[in-house]
Amino acid sequence: MTSLRILSGGAAQGLVRGLTDAFKTKTGFGIDGEFGAVGIMADKLRAGTPADIVILTQALLAKLAEEKLVTPSSIADVGRVETALAVRSRDPKVAVKTEADLREVLRSADAIYVPDTTASTAGQHVAKVLDQLGIAYEVASRLKIFPNGATAMRELAASTATRPIGCTQATEIIATDGIVLSGSLPAGCELVTMYTAGVTGRAAHPQEAAMLAALLTGTDQKELRQRVGFAG
Repeated sequence: MTSLRILSGGAAQGLVRGLTDAFKTKTGFGIDGEFGAVGIMADKLRAGTPADIVILTQALLAKLAEEKLVTPSSIADVGRVETALAVRSRDPKVAVKTEADLREVLRSADAIYVPDTTASTAGQHVAKVLDQLGIAYEVASRLKIFPNGATAMRELAASTATRPIGCTQATEIIATDGIVLSGSLPAGCELVTMYTAGVTGRAAHPQEAAMLAALLTGTDQKELRQRVGFAG
């Protein structure tokens, strides 16, 4: 079976998984590719990794279009995703309404699971928030950093720590068994990111890539997008 090649931020993995059967029925194509930190996915495209479509942050898609790696007319917004907190399913949810609440929750955690703090959207934001809260040095030894949010959340689910917590994109939290979305980051620490799809300039299957983009962004898939953690 022919497959459409995709490079995507981890935030969209659950959505793509949910559309795979519909896409196969519509085109006869499977979906193959990589999901991970958006910066790494963008660099893979720049390095020549084959891809028909990319799903990355709006800002990155704009840069890739400027670099003529993505067809500008194909770019379409998929939806917004918030960076949020996660706990293991068996643990109580944490209530975080203020910066002071967040500082206390992070200081009391004995393990903090996060994605790549240099290449991923959520990981970069976590690093910024820790600095903002003045606790980056204090909690550095408890940070458990993984290549992407999906891996970080799987590791949180399997954690044997006493009071672990995670922070990544809400979509990656919702898609992971064994953990639950605990809540949003408080005002002043929040991050909501628009994710966008675009057909690559070197797409081997541009027509099918455009069809996947239409599925990802279509009004008939709004309920699925909301269920996996995207907002309009």
